[in-house]
Amino acid sequence: VQLQASGGGLVQAGGSLRLSCTASGHTFSSFNMGWFRQAPGEEREFVVAVSRSGGITYYADSVKGRFTISRDNAKNTVYLQMNSLKPEDTAVYYCAADLGGSYYKRPSPLTDEYDYWGQGTLVTVSS
Repeated sequence: VQLQASGGGLVQAGGSLRLSCTASGHTFSSFNMGWFRQAPGEEREFVVAVSRSGGITYYADSVKGRFTISRDNAKNTVYLQMNSLKPEDTAVYYCAADLGGSYYKRPSPLTDEYDYWGQGTLVTVSS
């Protein structure tokens, strides 16, 4: 499975960005997808995840109400719409694929649950 993330950039506080992650090499609808981020000097942290069908989502408290995850299985792509961005959202954002479990497995916030990772896309929010 190859994951290609894109859409990062520089934005002012209060602005918006939409990240995309396109998968290849496997049936996209067979895995849960997650977004994680890593700020300089910090550990990678969970942002949001979505189930195979797109019907179940799980957000970190820090982004709830500001970020929205969605997926288009026909396009093999998961999206992260980020609104009301804050300087503390500055990080490299990674998409990840979880192939484990059944079709009904709930999306996980745990990095160890994910089997494949994209290369990351940098989001910088200026104050």
